[in-house]
Amino acid sequence: MKLENPPTLASELTSLPVTSWRRFASDLHDGHVEQICILSDVERKKCEAEELKQLVAEGVDAKSKKERFDEQSWDSLKSSPFYEVLREHRDVLPDDIPAELPQDKGIQHEIDLAPGTKLW
Repeated sequence: MKLENPPTLASELTSLPVTSWRRFASDLHDGHVEQICILSDVERKKCEAEELKQLVAEGVDAKSKKERFDEQSWDSLKSSPFYEVLREHRDVLPDDIPAELPQDKGIQHEIDLAPGTKLW
């Protein structure tokens, strides 16, 4: 379908004739599709994003990071089927699980695999 003046109003866009997905795929493959318009409900997306932020904030308030990591102590793992394997390799596991990742120090190193070779 060719349009001299593409519609700008939502009511005009939604009243355009419907094309089957097979026809669309064929036109797209043949290079007949020049422009695609994707309609979305911005207000609904904003509302969903706000709800998600609120849920995350409530979850953080419910338990502190320290409380969550305390639940992963050796005593709490005794019922796990992997407990024996974990105890066997406890020398490579940290004694205290950090509550968060360490801060990025921004250090980058260049490593030569062979003299004069660069990775990037």
